[in-house]
Amino acid sequence: MPERMITRLKNAETEKISHQDYFNIAVSVDCVILGYENRELKVLLIKSDLEEFKGLHSLLGDLVRPDEDLDAASYRVLNERTGLDDVFLEQVQTFGNTNRHPSGRVVTTAYYSLLDIRNHRLQLSNNELSWHSVHSIKKLAFDHHAILQSCLSRLREQVMERPLIFNLLSPKFSLRELQEVYEAILGVGLDRRNFRKKIMLKDWLTDLKEIETNVPHRPGRLYKLNKECKA
Repeated sequence: MPERMITRLKNAETEKISHQDYFNIAVSVDCVILGYENRELKVLLIKSDLEEFKGLHSLLGDLVRPDEDLDAASYRVLNERTGLDDVFLEQVQTFGNTNRHPSGRVVTTAYYSLLDIRNHRLQLSNNELSWHSVHSIKKLAFDHHAILQSCLSRLREQVMERPLIFNLLSPKFSLRELQEVYEAILGVGLDRRNFRKKIMLKDWLTDLKEIETNVPHRPGRLYKLNKECKA
């Protein structure tokens, strides 16, 4: 009978030695924090501290530490840069073009979140954080413009299927305010009657039996997100 072939297993150390270049690739996270204010969809940006991108803004990001999970890194970056610790981040996509970072090969994973700017004041002010209208942004450091556009595309795909958009609103809101947020995200005007019909069919809203006050237009009814709805 033929001798049984013996498979020689390699250990982790020999694998690392034989593929040394592969283990020298850095991993990072980038956070796309979107907010809504004055009928505009905005993104939180910071001035780049790299000479190669002098004068440009970038998303909030950092390298992942050797002992850190991706999700943990995204929340650390958010907290260190803004002081926020009550914002949910959702993983969107990984970007790995070989020349995306001037310091070397860095693969990044993008996260995005939505928040109501009025109820989430930044707790840090010494790192040049600022809100920018997404429609006014032409160029960002690294490939961050592509990352931003990818997150915006994901948001636009999801807003009519999941109640994500309510994170951009105050706890109480009118249908007028809700439609204005949708229009800011989608970048188009919406027919008032059709919009309200679609929203009401989703059973996302609870009528508070209250009316707006101190508004320059005809007061509308106030609603809140149905507590049973989950994004």
